[in-house]
Amino acid sequence: MVPSIVRGLALPAQLASLIDRGLWRHPGDAMLTKVIPWFEDPLAFVRSPEQMTFASQSMDMLADDPHSTYFSVARGSRAAIPLGLPWLDAEQAVLIAITRNPGDDGALALDYRSDPSDPRIVGSDFWADPNMCRWRVVMPTFSDFVTALGL
Repeated sequence: MVPSIVRGLALPAQLASLIDRGLWRHPGDAMLTKVIPWFEDPLAFVRSPEQMTFASQSMDMLADDPHSTYFSVARGSRAAIPLGLPWLDAEQAVLIAITRNPGDDGALALDYRSDPSDPRIVGSDFWADPNMCRWRVVMPTFSDFVTALGL
């Protein structure tokens, strides 16, 4: 299996395998609510590396707009200090799920700052603080996320 590259980042081997076998699919709203109880909006899984590339372009737009600090997305290469949560580094992330309803703006991302081969899963939290989105850990690794979802 050839590694899938999105935004210059290699997808975890387990994700590439799930995609190749047609098994990277939404496990149902009830399961996602069980795994991520704080995430209030329904999600849609981004099903292919090409769609992940397209969906992840929104991070570039937010990171390049100095007036978009509400979304807590920036470029680590431009930061004076290393970016940590609750900020998402657009250069070290790939969106793997986005909100189903247009305008909700929520997402789940692979966050490669933790581990380039088995990145953590982070989600945008718009509910804890209505004045700012905060990215928070959903699972410490992608493999933990897959196990929790039963994929």
